[in-house]
Amino acid sequence: MTILHAIILSIIEGVTEFLPISSTGHMILAAKVFNIPQTEFTKSFEIIIQLGAILAVATLYTQTLLTNKKLWTPLIVAFLPTAIVGFTLYPFIKSVLLENSMITAASLFLGGLVLIVFEKYHKKTVQITPSTLTPKSALTIGLFQSISIIPGVSRAAATIIGGMLTGLSKKDAVEFSFLLALPTMAAATLLDVIKNREVFTQGNIGMLLLGCAIAYITAWITVKKFLTYVKTHSFASFGVYRVIAAAIFWMFVS
Repeated sequence: MTILHAIILSIIEGVTEFLPISSTGHMILAAKVFNIPQTEFTKSFEIIIQLGAILAVATLYTQTLLTNKKLWTPLIVAFLPTAIVGFTLYPFIKSVLLENSMITAASLFLGGLVLIVFEKYHKKTVQITPSTLTPKSALTIGLFQSISIIPGVSRAAATIIGGMLTGLSKKDAVEFSFLLALPTMAAATLLDVIKNREVFTQGNIGMLLLGCAIAYITAWITVKKFLTYVKTHSFASFGVYRVIAAAIFWMFVS
């Protein structure tokens, strides 16, 4: 893995992490296109640079989290399903799901269709706000997020759909998805560092720091732009994009 590889993957992570298009799927596709070797360090790199992306959200939403402590309980409850599933199935996720490109391609494709259909038939009834989510509603969003352990599903897409189904507006569902990324991705990063600490050397730690810095900058810009976008656009375009990306993915995989 070269410095150029690290830069490419970090830009992809920052741009795609909070969009409903699957950052993992795009990094796996990039690895195929640019012939980036999928070593233990590369797979850990793709997980750990998420730290840069979540720091961007932490920076943008510090005031919200400090002043609206009613958000904390729904976030903790929504985080629990993924924490349990991710910790329990970690070896399976790392050695099986992340190794199977066809699962990623199929998830990108099916997830795209789901977004298109969801936008067409979902009735936009705003009933609640993130801070008034009941434990049951928060748990529902968390269960949706737990599906995203499958590469290609997209954590953002799953949580946004789950949020809108529980009664959140599109903007609130997107912002709750951003905030839910904080405990989820921080836990995933910590778990991977603990499980794979032997693969980190003095040389590749510098590469990790570079990756986190680039992911932070690109994620910060993307989050700001995405919030503006969802005010006047639907998610159907992301669904169409996912279907096209899956087709490109299949060409490279085959």
